[in-house]
Amino acid sequence: MSTEQQNASSSSYRCTYDAFLSFRGADTRKGFTDHLYSALKLAGIHTFRDDDEIERGANIERGLQTAIQESRVSVIVFSKDYASSRWCLNELAIIMERKRTDGHMVIPVFYDVEPSDVRKQTGSFAESFTRHEEHFKDEIDKVEEWRRALREVTDLGGMVLGER
Repeated sequence: MSTEQQNASSSSYRCTYDAFLSFRGADTRKGFTDHLYSALKLAGIHTFRDDDEIERGANIERGLQTAIQESRVSVIVFSKDYASSRWCLNELAIIMERKRTDGHMVIPVFYDVEPSDVRKQTGSFAESFTRHEEHFKDEIDKVEEWRRALREVTDLGGMVLGER
């Protein structure tokens, strides 16, 4: 195996987690996401969830990036306020970049939100992006990266749950 092939596949044998769970805590932490996390844990699936895995005082951004790189699959729980969080959008951008570069498996879950709102950034997603464009006007490339990641993730097979 060439060095290039080893580097491209190295993430496959350095997996610390079976799954990385991306979600907007304020929306789903005490409900759906807790139930999903518990079910994954009960099934023996070692899942990264930020409040359980990042130590106090640690660099959160670096910890999240490492966890995404060291996970076999990412499960993204889209909820009404997911796009209001730059943390969530940054996670999504990293996840989708990993998907593009090494085929990382991504499972979108649309919880109480329409996939078309995610794809087209309408509804609560439009409101969030209006605020992001104002707040990040000097980093508009970052906002466009988030928009592209949202469009790409809706091309994947996912699950639609909850009341919409």
